[in-house]
Amino acid sequence: MDKLKQIETFVSVATRGSLTAAARAEGVAPAIIGRRLDALETRLGVKLLVRTTRRISLTHEGSAFLEDSQRLLVDLANAEASVSAGGVKASGHLRITAPAGFGRRHVAPLVPRFRELHPEVTISLNLSDRVVDVAGEGYDCAVRVGDLPDSSLVSVRLADNRRLCVATPAYLQRHGRPATPADLVRFDCLVLSSDASQTRGWAFSLPVAEGSPEREISYLRPGGPLDCSDGQVLHEWCLAGWGIAWRSTWEVEADIAAGRLETVLDEFAAPPNGIYALFPQRRHLALRVRLWIDFLKHHYGQADYWFKSRDRG
Repeated sequence: MDKLKQIETFVSVATRGSLTAAARAEGVAPAIIGRRLDALETRLGVKLLVRTTRRISLTHEGSAFLEDSQRLLVDLANAEASVSAGGVKASGHLRITAPAGFGRRHVAPLVPRFRELHPEVTISLNLSDRVVDVAGEGYDCAVRVGDLPDSSLVSVRLADNRRLCVATPAYLQRHGRPATPADLVRFDCLVLSSDASQTRGWAFSLPVAEGSPEREISYLRPGGPLDCSDGQVLHEWCLAGWGIAWRSTWEVEADIAAGRLETVLDEFAAPPNGIYALFPQRRHLALRVRLWIDFLKHHYGQADYWFKSRDRG
């Protein structure tokens, strides 16, 4: 029990950013929080947090341990809910938010199917490309795609997501194929306009030096005759053969499998990021929220799910 309390305290401090905030949330003195952290670090034999009078930051080991600790606490809460729920059915209102493009294709079609399994649950789905304040706006769960900012929310990875350069076979036959990312200057690139959220550009994995086996992520902002603030429009332009686009696998995997699009520059593709479910940190996760997250993981984890997604969208 002491070990679990130490882990809960560590997660609380790491996500809230201070001993004082964690102590206030638990209703104990900051000194008690400090002693728990000291005991945890002594037991593990590593430094998890760098504590100064002004701020707290995670060490490399602390960042890794935080992710594992959050997952452990979620699994424990799920196990408790499974036992305590017994024959109780999920009920109540479930508020979900997701990015507009991903949500239309990969969240909205699953919502009615989830309710078929749990008819006593009512559901509100918000689709928006702004970063919704999940806790502040009263949402139970958010689906997010890509790298996650530092947050007090608990995250559960649902699936991997990669970004690929794609074009139609006809376009590549007419214009050829780029051999390196630098070659993109000679092609029609379909890019998000400057007022969209993709500020860093297209990500590629490139050698740190010529001939070096070590690689690093570099960002390029290719130009082109067409740009748009809506990713779905870029996808449709790409399918129409107007150029090369940099799109997520969740959007183009079915088109690639069907031969409508081909990938280029695969050897320079950046490592995958993730598709996540996020929810506010709570002592007991509502059964309807836990079942919804499990439902998403089940569907996204099916081998052929993404390849059939266009037919469902």
